Amino acid sequence: MPYCKKCGNELPEGAKHCPVCGTPVTAEAAAPATSVTQAAPEAQVASGLTLAFWGERFVAWLIDAILVTVVMSVISGIIGIIGFFSGFGFFNILNWFPVVSLNGIVIFFYWMFMEASNGQSIGKMVMRLKVTRLDGSPINMGEAAIESIGKAFFPILVLDCIIGWLAYPQKRQRLFNYLSQTIVVKVT
Repeated sequence: MPYCKKCGNELPEGAKHCPVCGTPVTAEAAAPATSVTQAAPEAQVASGLTLAFWGERFVAWLIDAILVTVVMSVISGIIGIIGFFSGFGFFNILNWFPVVSLNGIVIFFYWMFMEASNGQSIGKMVMRLKVTRLDGSPINMGEAAIESIGKAFFPILVLDCIIGWLAYPQKRQRLFNYLSQTIVVKVT
């Protein structure tokens, strides 16, 4: 079945325009798949970019989450020691944010600045992945902020991934990737 190159929506047979976004259907998109080689395991997007697999993205996310958690634990420990020896008793900076953890806020800003500056966090560098716009161009700070919201706060991440897996499988986008019009690609 053919898909729209802009929004990834499945196109009905003989469609001249995408019923969702109105993009004209090219002859290539309208042609039905006739061989197994067209359904390659690595989805291709604009400019010959190769989309990253969900497992690769998870490992990059996990590397970043562990890295930020370790750094925040060290900082929290130092603040706790300073508080103890200064007469303020034990206090934990993470308890200042009862609804959203400070760790989530820090990792949100970490991803936003790293991915807006060069498209990669440390985890993505290790996994050789990069966040780009749909056309392969670099993302800006606003796009980085939108796509980082979904992965920085765990309760949102679960919904972000489930909705993305169900609604945007052609471009392997999480919900917040779709909202920011970004994709995660392999670096060659």
